[in-house]
Amino acid sequence: MIAKPANTAEPIAEIIAARWSGRAYDASRAVSEAQITALCEAARWAPSCFGDEPWRFIIWDRFHDAESWQKAFDCLVEGNQAWAKNAPVLILAASVEHFSHNDKPNRWTGYDTGAASVSLCLQATQLGLMSHQMGGFDSNAMRETFAIPESVHLWSMNAIGYALPLEALGAEQREKELSPRKRRPLEQQFFHGGWQQSR
Repeated sequence: MIAKPANTAEPIAEIIAARWSGRAYDASRAVSEAQITALCEAARWAPSCFGDEPWRFIIWDRFHDAESWQKAFDCLVEGNQAWAKNAPVLILAASVEHFSHNDKPNRWTGYDTGAASVSLCLQATQLGLMSHQMGGFDSNAMRETFAIPESVHLWSMNAIGYALPLEALGAEQREKELSPRKRRPLEQQFFHGGWQQSR
């Protein structure tokens, strides 16, 4: 797998620095059932308000159910289809909108599902897999195709699989995959003592 560790202001946990959203997947390599279970376990143990675990994930594995995987793939926008076509696993991150213990609206459902999704992505990195979350999909088509209720929020699609080795990349893929990772400076997004205040 291509290593693109984050260039951080201070050292951070290796697994966090190593995680990145590549696009060049090896279409010939399956993700094992054990690996998929580990991804689910990592998401399951994420923190959530009241420990309510509002997230729901739908998993499509091309090596075990190519027909369903294709239906999920068809819900992606064209730009994402161009590269996600080689990802053996697609995962939809969704969430229910009410707490299970009192049926009241849960306004933290998106926040909590995001935490579970990050846990899943970090576990993928730990397993030597690549993950790439996408907002570009047709939620209406997804609902219709897979009978997902309107009350369920659909947040993102995640492509999971093994990265192509560097020597297997074409010129365009190589340029995209090797381009430097960028983030805004810390002081633009992290404040101390008040809004937009720096130390």
